[in-house]
Amino acid sequence: MSQTGTQSEHHGPEMAGLSALGLSATGRVFWNLGTAALCERAVARGEARLTDTGALVVTTAQGAAPGRYLVREAGEDGAGQTGAGGDIALLPRQTFETLKADLLAHAGSRTLFGQEAQADAGPGRRVALRVLSEQAWHALLARNLLPAPDAAADTGAAGADNGPHLTILCAPSFRPDAERHGLGPAGAIAIDLDNGLALVAGTARSEAIREALFIFLADRLAGRGVLALRGAVTHGPAGDVALFLGTSGAGKTALAGYCAQAPVGDGALAWQSEGVFVLETGAYARPADRLHPPEAAPGFGAVLENIAVDPDTRVPDFADAASAALARAIAPAGPDRRGGSLGAPTHLFMLVQDRLGVLPPIARLSPEQALYHFLSGYGAGGTGETPEAAFAPGFAAAELPGTTDIQGRLLRDLLAAHAPTCWLVNTGWVGGQAGSGRRVPLETSRRLVDAALAGELAAGEWRTDAHFGFAVPTALEDVDPRLLDPARAWPSQIEHGVAARRLAGLFGAHFARFETAFGEGVRGAQPGMAMAAE
Repeated sequence: MSQTGTQSEHHGPEMAGLSALGLSATGRVFWNLGTAALCERAVARGEARLTDTGALVVTTAQGAAPGRYLVREAGEDGAGQTGAGGDIALLPRQTFETLKADLLAHAGSRTLFGQEAQADAGPGRRVALRVLSEQAWHALLARNLLPAPDAAADTGAAGADNGPHLTILCAPSFRPDAERHGLGPAGAIAIDLDNGLALVAGTARSEAIREALFIFLADRLAGRGVLALRGAVTHGPAGDVALFLGTSGAGKTALAGYCAQAPVGDGALAWQSEGVFVLETGAYARPADRLHPPEAAPGFGAVLENIAVDPDTRVPDFADAASAALARAIAPAGPDRRGGSLGAPTHLFMLVQDRLGVLPPIARLSPEQALYHFLSGYGAGGTGETPEAAFAPGFAAAELPGTTDIQGRLLRDLLAAHAPTCWLVNTGWVGGQAGSGRRVPLETSRRLVDAALAGELAAGEWRTDAHFGFAVPTALEDVDPRLLDPARAWPSQIEHGVAARRLAGLFGAHFARFETAFGEGVRGAQPGMAMAAE
């Protein structure tokens, strides 16, 4: 293939050629183009439009999410699926190789855009990355989110001289064949962890590229004593580090951004003995979570995904996008975002969006309870008036390739070493389930988090929750006392008790899978659960 641009020596001599990948045909590759060049090409190729501030606007599929697949070697058990929630399916090696050959043949005749980057989890734990896509804005996505390679840095792993540790090849125009490739109809993310190759086929969603990256990082870093997380990290009022975890949409960006002018990191993070490292230095957020004026209308180089734009004024409609599940705003790193260690977290907030309306808006957790809730990863699902309990261990079950036990042990050790104050924050419903109760006001969540960081909650009075055993503050200035005691917010305390016992039983049933590995370690977290389930 014809190649244009500059390849980084950091990624080894084979970056100059794609023969090792098997991509050699009549197409062309543009390497490491700058922001202006990528914006020009994205608009000229019809991939994107410009807003009034110079940001790109792109539209991706609104249907079902692409399937996630990991390569299964011959002889491995293929009955069923891997991944904590069963959301990552196993793909036989032979089927993956067929998909790879077909996708490479498809991409080889097209123009591709390549970006080199790295994810820095500390000395000896840097991961060299390469993103190749048919679409120029995907290269801009990688450029916005990930740091450029540091030629002077130690990549830490053998093989750095032979190319990147991970190559992500994205071909939205490639349509997998269900029978030939063993994939679903909504596109696919197929990952060969052993050989560092991720194929994104049949979808242009930015999240597909991020998921491929995170799955690989979670697997690779876990084997090196590093806990990979999806979350937000910021500095509190005293300069201490606050870490926010939670499933997508739980409010990590909204609350972390309130603690400071902007989160220091928001996306893929790494927590290890030296502290928290930011792997994705750019900003990737739902429009509803973008709080500050500089972020309200992203400018040149930013990407707005699935956000409507006025055809005349070219002004983005963020109000409409706030309710769109797949709307995203992706911007390059600002001055507050940096790599390197931020230090050990002083506070760890686990955010849950409880659609059942059972949990208090904030509770203080013991280390054992924090481990329990991390492994549970509760976040009620369902829609409308039929909420359901859903559990995503590590708050990213679909993205953890069979490493949940390792992740749990890493968190247990990090909690013991760094001793952060741990909190459970319900950003969901109170006074009843979704459909009959009401959302916890964002202002209330902000006030509670601010009080936790400032030590105001620690100085107050506490009660022990009868159903879950964690500590709940009884009062806080400017917060309705009924919100702090969910039973009082329900029309009937008896109804709340029934709902709480049911949820506690669901917690216990889900956690049964971890009893062998963690039963002893979280025994102190279980009594409230056990009483509630009786």
